[in-house]
Amino acid sequence: MVTDSGMIDEVKLHEKIAELLDVFFTKRKESLGNLKLLNTLIRKNPYLYRAAGVADASEIVEEILRAHVSSSDETLFGNVFFEPLAEWSAKHANPDATVMTSDGEGVDVTMQIPSEGVVRPIAVKSGVNVFNAASKKKQGENFASLNKRLSKLALRFDPVVGYCYGRKKQTDRSKATFREVAGQEFWKMLTGDDLYYIKIARCMLDTPIEHRPEFQKAFDEAKNRFVLEFLKEFSNDSGSINWDKLIAYNSAAEKPKMTSVAKKPRATKAKSTPAV
Repeated sequence: MVTDSGMIDEVKLHEKIAELLDVFFTKRKESLGNLKLLNTLIRKNPYLYRAAGVADASEIVEEILRAHVSSSDETLFGNVFFEPLAEWSAKHANPDATVMTSDGEGVDVTMQIPSEGVVRPIAVKSGVNVFNAASKKKQGENFASLNKRLSKLALRFDPVVGYCYGRKKQTDRSKATFREVAGQEFWKMLTGDDLYYIKIARCMLDTPIEHRPEFQKAFDEAKNRFVLEFLKEFSNDSGSINWDKLIAYNSAAEKPKMTSVAKKPRATKAKSTPAV
């Protein structure tokens, strides 16, 4: 149980959040820089673009980029923001506990709380809709495996899946072998602070706004690169989209060779001149 003495100072919380947001935005830009248009088009539905009457290459490119950002951000934010923030928060709010990064599969943070006679391994998840039946069973197996390793501690084993946002109510019919705690209740469990879940957003202050122009610049540059590449590969002389070529690249039995991925000629080794 967290006491008032373990409450986290909001100035320190802001500093930590600013540090984690710096990492998040750096990784976002790197993700855009590593994205390849042709690799992405393989996974898209060209028939849908055609049926929607899309005639502008930039419209396709922008949809690709926004879909990439949307899908990658959720995973990225969980990895570089939520997970380290959860560990940092638990550590700073519980000075008498031992809080560490877990080396157990599927477990992110382990708290040893001697005053409560508890060892609490925590799997940190972003939102509540991450499990299907198979993955939930696997999570239980991961906790069971860790329980065997930690049995020598002689502490009550209290495995938790913590969801950083949302709501999760476990029913009596739940077959889960671990507790599930979400949103306000999760952050309160870590810190003892009823309002900590609100303070996380509040303590971001202007940091996201400060990062936005730089990220927008990276987004626009990626969009320009992709539009040039798309027009080079999939446009007619008139500038219209060559749907035959685009669909063939996406779905033909034999993938056509593209100009931008043409293999570079191998460098020939210079023949050595015999010593005179």
